[in-house]
Amino acid sequence: MTQRFRTASGGRIDRNRVLRFRFDGRAYEGHPGDTLASALLANGVRLVGRSFKLHRPRGIFSAGTEEPNALAELRSGARREPNTRMTMAELYDGLEAASQNRFPSLRFDLLSLGALAAPVLSAGFYYKTFMWPASFWEKVYEPLIRRAAGLGRAAREPDPDQYETMHAHCDVLVVGAGPAGLAAARVAGAGGARVILCEQDFELGGGLLMEPEHAAWRDETVSALQSMAEVTILPRTTVFGYYDHNVLGAVERVADHVAAPLPNTPRQRYWTIRAKTVVLATGAHERLIAFPGNDRPGVMLAGAAQAYATRFGVKAGARALLFANNDAAYDSLFALQDAGVAIAGAVDPRPESAGASAARARGISVWADSEIAGTSGGTALHGAHVRRRGGAGTDTAVVADLLCVSGGINPAVHLASQSRTPLRWNEALATYVPGVPVLAQHSAGAAAGVTGIAEAAADGAKAGAAALGAAAPAIPLPTGTTADARVLPIWEVKARGKAFVDIQDDVTTDDIRLAHREGYKHIEHAKRYTTHTMGTDQGKTGGIVGAAVLAEARGERVQDVGLPTFRPFATPVTWGAIAGAHVGKHFAPTRRTALHEWHVRNGAEFMDAGQWLRPAYYPIPTDTDAWESVLREARAVRRAVGICDVSTLGKIDVQGRDAATFLDRLYTNTFSTLAVGRARYGLMLREDGIVFDDGTTSRLAEDRFFVTTTTVNAAAVMAHMEFHLQTAWPDLDVQLASVTDQWAAMSIAGPKTRDTIARIVDGIDLSNGAFPFMAVGDGTVQGRPVRVFRISFSGEMAYEIATPSGYAEQVWNAVLAAGREFGITPYGVEALGLLRIEKGHVAGSELNGQTTAADLGLARMLKKRGDFIGRTLAQRAGLTDTGRPTLVGLRAARRDEKLRAGAHLVEPGSTTSHGWITSVTRAVEIEGWIGLAMLRGGAQRIGTRMHATFPLKGEVVEVEIVSPYFVDPENQRVRA
Repeated sequence: MTQRFRTASGGRIDRNRVLRFRFDGRAYEGHPGDTLASALLANGVRLVGRSFKLHRPRGIFSAGTEEPNALAELRSGARREPNTRMTMAELYDGLEAASQNRFPSLRFDLLSLGALAAPVLSAGFYYKTFMWPASFWEKVYEPLIRRAAGLGRAAREPDPDQYETMHAHCDVLVVGAGPAGLAAARVAGAGGARVILCEQDFELGGGLLMEPEHAAWRDETVSALQSMAEVTILPRTTVFGYYDHNVLGAVERVADHVAAPLPNTPRQRYWTIRAKTVVLATGAHERLIAFPGNDRPGVMLAGAAQAYATRFGVKAGARALLFANNDAAYDSLFALQDAGVAIAGAVDPRPESAGASAARARGISVWADSEIAGTSGGTALHGAHVRRRGGAGTDTAVVADLLCVSGGINPAVHLASQSRTPLRWNEALATYVPGVPVLAQHSAGAAAGVTGIAEAAADGAKAGAAALGAAAPAIPLPTGTTADARVLPIWEVKARGKAFVDIQDDVTTDDIRLAHREGYKHIEHAKRYTTHTMGTDQGKTGGIVGAAVLAEARGERVQDVGLPTFRPFATPVTWGAIAGAHVGKHFAPTRRTALHEWHVRNGAEFMDAGQWLRPAYYPIPTDTDAWESVLREARAVRRAVGICDVSTLGKIDVQGRDAATFLDRLYTNTFSTLAVGRARYGLMLREDGIVFDDGTTSRLAEDRFFVTTTTVNAAAVMAHMEFHLQTAWPDLDVQLASVTDQWAAMSIAGPKTRDTIARIVDGIDLSNGAFPFMAVGDGTVQGRPVRVFRISFSGEMAYEIATPSGYAEQVWNAVLAAGREFGITPYGVEALGLLRIEKGHVAGSELNGQTTAADLGLARMLKKRGDFIGRTLAQRAGLTDTGRPTLVGLRAARRDEKLRAGAHLVEPGSTTSHGWITSVTRAVEIEGWIGLAMLRGGAQRIGTRMHATFPLKGEVVEVEIVSPYFVDPENQRVRA
């Protein structure tokens, strides 16, 4: 029999079916209804992990989300998932699990030898030890620490599973399906409210699952909820975060209880839930007591031992001892006795108690007014040392392989606290409970400090009625008596040995006191100095114990010290659920212009430009390579006419009485003086004085402007405008609309451009006198509305035609037909880049978030009068330093040598970088390779030679420093 610790009967497992699983390569058996933790305990497995820092042996400590020790890697290969709590992993047939943080094996862990150095591995060890010599940090210390630290191993292969993102709205969200949550959901649902009930367990019931006498009420209540059309029940769903306006985040584990999801089924769902009212029925966590050896495998929370016995039919040990400061914990001891576990006795720090009397009536020995001063054993518990409270008398050695500990309960206030609900101190429970909420929210049951099944259910019904906000229907409620949960506050037993307040991270009571002595007296500082509560359990069982130790060191009460801030995530969730479907190509949508299908039909080779898919070039059979295609397209623009899809440029419609004033404040140059029907190039700075974006702005009417941005910054500029309009200048009468997708745009450039489009554009006189450079006008093409801009970024005569996206292909084809006589050629992004480099136009490679207007030779665009965003900080000494790199042009001295973007510019014979190349291309207007660069003393170096060096490729190319304007520096072509 492999399950030698399984009870003969009882529990909520299906004993008629056997599930086979493996742990650390060894085969075991369990049953449906088990968790991995309960199945391992049923098979007598006590050692399941190692602690984070000292690699001390660790056993299963709890039965829920608060588990600090029993973390495993589940599955293998691409589905390997590290740091999974065994207590929350639902058993399935074929499950593979492996322990973590050990080498070479769990039982024989070489890193556990580090415990010999435990006296020096105290709080702040890293900060004090790895300071000297400084040169060792990167070469020695950091690699060693990284190899020793960490828990599980993430999969190296891409995750093969799918994840979904869901949004839901409800009248009442109930978090937790224990007695309080079930009652709250039933009252609200019966009253007609739309209810969502989330439960992190795979079974509804919470504490009811450990109380067989209340099974009938649970079953009837769940059945009633399932019959209500307006109630949505989400089991296996962890609510991890509470945000503003009653928005909560949750993760539903849809297929974690099977080896692999079914086809077209997600593994997990990420829920964003917006609720009118929230009921937090999140229950409570039992807390530990700090005493020497309280981390040894076999030491377990009393409530967990009860859960394994009554819910899972598992004896967590053969001989149990209880150490508790409250009467409610004795129920756990009695449940173990009823399950057939031998009872060694109970240790109670109180002189007398009702729980002790009830134990004696059952024939159980009780050491009253006593405490546990230590434990014995290695990788499993052998026994404990009992003494009179305070250390008087002689220790008594008690043989036990299971030590059940209960220091009282801590209501699970994490979500309530995240919602900014203040916490208040409860003297009876010696813990914090939620105070008056600031949002539409109610805490109920154990989460509010109400103990007992009947009492919690009644409190939940009350919360459900309050959330309903109307006459609440009566529902059946459970009855029964409840053990007293009041505690005698006892946080620590001071004796020789390590007493842990954070079992996962090896934080001891001495570490907390050391932090205090070294000046880390605030609870938040002590947390970070010691790593207390920073593990995966987030201090659920030991957080308040550590705070109590710090309070004693400070000479204050626990409630005066407080707890660290609770933040999402209240419990761990997977990265896969957070990322959802937004991975790979789905990380951002692939955007296609309205002309995309035309480009496909005409053989375009595409490239990614931000989220957009743009034609890079259009190869034809006679082209020998990509460069020949690009050069052919660029020559067509320089010699005749070409057409390019520029629909991806950002387009923002700005309207309102104060639109001109608004743009004057955003841009470095002035737009209020711009005439209707004209366009102007504009430069925008960030608040810190660095160039943000450039583009053209056209005035369509006195109160209406059409702004274009670079492709990559379209969304950022729109957000920048909205932010300042809403926060800095809400008094301005301005409305904004992004119309990037609504307008298709095409650039027609080259000396034959006017001859081409004049044949098809109606309603506009395109002659040079009537429609000069930077003019704007509305017309039609084959009856379709168009807006024509005389704008050029190629250095040639050019026009941009914008049309509603639905007419894009008709207008595009009309231009092609009109230009066929002149050999009109479509050109892509690569030729567009070549042309703009020849012209010396800056783009994304130069607008890289590091350059100023002066760096780019655009200082003349900073208006002399009037303020604009970035003006003041642009005058900082560092940004006006004449030694800053400025824009220059480059030519390869040997025309057959290639330039490389990113190469550094150095003096011959030197390795000191004076600048770098931002953009390069093969030219068509002049021979060889050319480029743009940022170079210190750039203007003064024109006419000199330097070396462009690229060490990664071992390349050194001699270059000439020239003007960045290779083509038509006087702008005669664009004005022709």
